[in-house]
Order: sequence, then structure tokens, then C-alpha cells
Amino acid sequence: MLYWLTALSDGGDFFNLFRYITFRAGGAFLTALIFGFVFGPTLIRVLRAKQGKGQPIRDDGPESHLAKAGTPTMGGLLIVGALLTSTLLWARLDNPFIWMVLFVTMAFALIGFADDYAKVSKQNTAGVSGKVRLGIGFAIAAAAAFWAAQYHPEELSNQLALPVFKDTLLNLGILFVPFAMIVIVGAANAVNMTDGLDGLAIMPVMIAAGTFGVIAYFVGRVDFTTELGLHYVPGTGELAIFAAGLIGGGLGFLWYNAPPAAVFMGDTGSLALGGALGAIAVATKHEIVLAIVGGVFVVEALSVIIQVLYYKRTGKRVFLMAPIHHHYEKKGWAEPQIVIRFWIISLILAVIGLATLKVR
Repeated sequence: MLYWLTALSDGGDFFNLFRYITFRAGGAFLTALIFGFVFGPTLIRVLRAKQGKGQPIRDDGPESHLAKAGTPTMGGLLIVGALLTSTLLWARLDNPFIWMVLFVTMAFALIGFADDYAKVSKQNTAGVSGKVRLGIGFAIAAAAAFWAAQYHPEELSNQLALPVFKDTLLNLGILFVPFAMIVIVGAANAVNMTDGLDGLAIMPVMIAAGTFGVIAYFVGRVDFTTELGLHYVPGTGELAIFAAGLIGGGLGFLWYNAPPAAVFMGDTGSLALGGALGAIAVATKHEIVLAIVGGVFVVEALSVIIQVLYYKRTGKRVFLMAPIHHHYEKKGWAEPQIVIRFWIISLILAVIGLATLKVR
């Protein structure tokens, strides 16, 4: 919205700053961060008053989690609110990729909100049926994938770009939309599975958002894509502003989610943020890089899949408990130890992901 102030510029004054993505990304970050600090305490008080007993705690979970009983959930509303406000203020609203990513984020936030509400109101961990959540999620992702494909350059339409092997494109044809659907829904649910310890999910999400903010900025500039041998996707640079808002909103939330958490993100936040990362990856044609940068989320999701399939086949468990962060809790690792080590791994994976931009 504030980009329209450039109409008041003569080319060399303050209003000219609003032309620059970097300036507006900084504004989005600060706006989202301030939003979190200003509205966080009020939101937590309202959630605590409305939810009473807070998020239900699994009976079969680690015993240390019983002490978290009464902690309110749906804290993702703070992140989503900060992200929506900062993006609408600082991004160009004539950019189709901005609206595509916002659509995915808000739609998945609604799915998560319905699930959180069902859990809190019924005081059980069942929530909305998994089949219903997946069905709606895939429908949202299908619309987003088709949306993105309409605005990709013709030479990239329905193509899968590979990291490192930058001259290689795999023509997915009609399979592009199903592939993109899996990326978006998979990212949403992988982040959701990771959100099981105080601060565990939000920091890797912010690290991935920062990485993809850089990727979006580079991919959206023809000079950088020429220099780095990347595929140019006009308009994706604006997604750096969305990513900056996500980081600011995430930091504001982390202030209240740091151990011991005053509020949980809930599915409202985890599904929305995971979906957002998947949508950005599809928009920028860096779906495979997301699997690298979001390696922590991938491992968390795989640990659940492996556990379920192996148990159904043999009646035995591979991990003491899934997702894998609970396995380490059962082994005696302290919660902060697990969280910080997962953060470190996420940083390492982000560096590897960014390195793929240069290698060829």
C-alpha cells in the first residue's frame, strides 16, 4: 500500500525510497515486530480467558509436558496478524505472487484455527478430521499452484528447476500442479508436526523465511539471475517483503513462546507458516531447495511416516516416540537442548541452501 507514495516522488526525495524492495522489507520487518510486541500481551490474556484449560496435553506424551497444562493455544493469530498487516502495508498490491502467498497463508490459518478451536472446545487432542484437513488443504494448494503457473514465464511454465544443475529443467507438464500441491501441503503439515516444543518450530520457520526472502529477491532481479545463472521469475522480488514480515512476526511471537511458553502457536500458526513457505518455493521455482532449507521439517515428517508404517507392519516402533523431537525427549535430552540443536541444524541447512544459488 505504501508503495503508492512513490507517485509523490520526483525521483530524488524521501518518497523515492518506497520504490526499493530492501527499504520496504525493512519496514515490513519492523511493522510486524512492533505488532507482536503491542498486541501480544492482550491476545494472550484474551486466549487465556476464553480457553480456560488451554491446549489439551497428550496423555501418552513426555511427562514433562504435563506441566504445560493450561497454556493457551492459537498464538499463531499473532504471527498471522502481524504478517498480514505488514505485507498489506509495505508490499505492492498489484503483484499476483503476493496475493497467491497471502491466499495460501490465510486459508491454511483458517484450517488451523478450526482445528485448534475443536481441540480447545472439546478438550481433546482429536480436532478436525485429518482427512478433512488434507482434502481442504489440497484444494487450496491446487488453486495456488494453478495461480502461480499463470504468472511464471512461458519458458518456466510447468517446469521443475534443479539446484546446482541450473541449465536443467524437467518438464512436469500436467503433473506440475499435483507436484506443487504436495510441496505446499507437505510443508504445512511438516511444520505442524515440528511444533511440539517451546520455540522449536518458529525459529526454523524464520530461518527458512530469511533464506527464501533472499532467494525471492535474487530470482526477481534479472541482473542477479544473469550473474548467478538462476531462472528469472518477474515479480517474485516482492515476496522478500512478505518473508521479512514473517521474520518480524515470528520474533514477536518468540518473545512469548520462549521457554516456558506463555502461549502456543497452535495449528493456526504452524499450518499457515508451513503453507506460506511452500507457496513461496513454488512461486520462485525453488521447491527442491525448500526440502534442503527445511530439512528439519522433512525429518520430523519422515519420522512420523516411518513410525506409523513400521508399526502397522510389525507392531514395533522405530523411535521411542514420534515426531523425532519427542524421541530425544524420551532419551532424556532437556527441551532447550533439543530446541537449540534443531535451530543450529536449521542454520546449517540454510547456508547450504543459499550456497546452491552460486554453485553450478
